[in-house]
Amino acid sequence: MTITLRIILIICSLIAFLLCITKIKQAKLKVENSVIWMIGSIILILMSIFSDAVEWISNKLGFMAPVNFVFLVIIGFLLIQLFIDNIRVSQLNEKIKDLNHYIALEEKKRESKK
Repeated sequence: MTITLRIILIICSLIAFLLCITKIKQAKLKVENSVIWMIGSIILILMSIFSDAVEWISNKLGFMAPVNFVFLVIIGFLLIQLFIDNIRVSQLNEKIKDLNHYIALEEKKRESKK
């Protein structure tokens, strides 16, 4: 892995980590939602610091270049985040449906009292 890529990974990971901490302090982000981002940032920092290990792993897995392995890790991280977000959206849709049913029942009770 080139030194340029290592520096970019470290800088971007630190920025993402600090942004998560800042948003948590401002109460704009919940801790449980930011954990995956912090873990991803730490993994990328470790990958850039221990680039020899990344090269060894990428060679063992048959990648042409270690940067391809880094991209795979980033894509995997984003897919995990997308999956978690889809679960949350599905749960929120169920809650909205339940709330709509509750509102409809309450309106029906009010109309029947009149």
